[in-house]
Amino acid sequence: MTELTQFRTVAEPPRWAAACDASASAPVSPPIPLARLAVATSRRKRCFDILGALLALLVFLPLLLTIAILVRLESPGPALFRQRRTGLNGVIFTVFKFRTMTVTEDGRTVRQATQNDTRITALGGVLRKLSLDELPQLLNVLRGEMSLIGPRPHAVAHDEAWGEQVPNYARRFRARPGLTGYAAICGHRGEVKDIEAIVARIEADNAYIDDWSFWLDIKIALKTVPLVFTDSNAY
Repeated sequence: MTELTQFRTVAEPPRWAAACDASASAPVSPPIPLARLAVATSRRKRCFDILGALLALLVFLPLLLTIAILVRLESPGPALFRQRRTGLNGVIFTVFKFRTMTVTEDGRTVRQATQNDTRITALGGVLRKLSLDELPQLLNVLRGEMSLIGPRPHAVAHDEAWGEQVPNYARRFRARPGLTGYAAICGHRGEVKDIEAIVARIEADNAYIDDWSFWLDIKIALKTVPLVFTDSNAY
């Protein structure tokens, strides 16, 4: 019996359900060896990622090409933005996004996007609002660096800064980062304005990993669809 199970009663909801409730407190379980984590080793999850990413790339290929051309025409610079992110087991990888800003930061200091950020281009604002800038990450999914569902990856500079401030921050690296995730559908997406915001996000990420199931991924995917058009934290 794991420590997580010891804290539960039959009627108690799983940690991922409590993580959306800011007033709820969930027990903190110790780090779990990767070999015991279904979220990182599930073949069904990996097959779902590969098939889903391939299908999405085929469906959105005309849109992807159109966006790439428009980005290049709107402002100087590449169509794709590359930045180092932290993945499964803390391994650094390069994430792909459509460029939405006039800068391509990837150093020791990376400034978060804020509302009415002057660095965001006109087209970039639309792409970010509809999360279309994230579509190239389907390539990261096919490469095995990301999953369709999982904790959203942060810039390495942010991982280093927040990792020193937030307990259990590194435990989110027990799963592949995702295009969307439980924290996102709970409203913990976007700009981190204070330490409480990132703490809430990390609690949701770790609760998702501890209680992962394939059906939880399906639920998150379904709840992500309406967020594409209604998420006020997307900017």
